[in-house]
Amino acid sequence: MKVLLFEPNLIWSTRLAKSVSMLGHEPVLAAGASSWEDADLAIVDLNDPASLDAVKLLKAKGITVFGHAGHKQKDLIAQGIDAGCSRVLSNSEISFRLGSALKELNHAG
Repeated sequence: MKVLLFEPNLIWSTRLAKSVSMLGHEPVLAAGASSWEDADLAIVDLNDPASLDAVKLLKAKGITVFGHAGHKQKDLIAQGIDAGCSRVLSNSEISFRLGSALKELNHAG
């Protein structure tokens, strides 16, 4: 599965890319619409001011979107869901339960 990573934080983007790769998927750091070709999933940091617009564009292209935010950022989590995220995970879930979330996605689709 090709997984786009919309993560402005260099530490998080490196960590996510390693995790996605170790789980047997192809991580791609999103660098523009050309990187969206054939993507199955996008993981979007909802703390990025441009993230909600990106979620809407990704959904319009038929790409499943997982958002992530801090577990106490209830407003941001709700905005991500309203924008079209299929799922919003806490930062700790992205760190420690990404494999489970991806397996659930594979079983749902």
